[in-house]
Amino acid sequence: MQLARVVGDVVITRKDENLASLTLLVIQPIAADGTNAGRTLVAADAMGAGVGETVFFVRGKEASFPFYPQEAPVDAGIVGIVDHYDVE
Repeated sequence: MQLARVVGDVVITRKDENLASLTLLVIQPIAADGTNAGRTLVAADAMGAGVGETVFFVRGKEASFPFYPQEAPVDAGIVGIVDHYDVE
């Protein structure tokens, strides 16, 4: 799992039918100190996150697991909203 900040949302009018009920968000991966760590990406949201929130996400086949039995064609998925975290 990786940390990210939600920086935007995605609106799609024509899409695969397995994406019909999913919310797609633009996320910016971040390092533990909160700085940007890599390029932005689009992730399917299973938690109801919003712009400005810190989330954790997974990549690969596991990204579609929260949407089972629907076979969502996604490779990044938000699986939690972070309340806070501490780094020593």
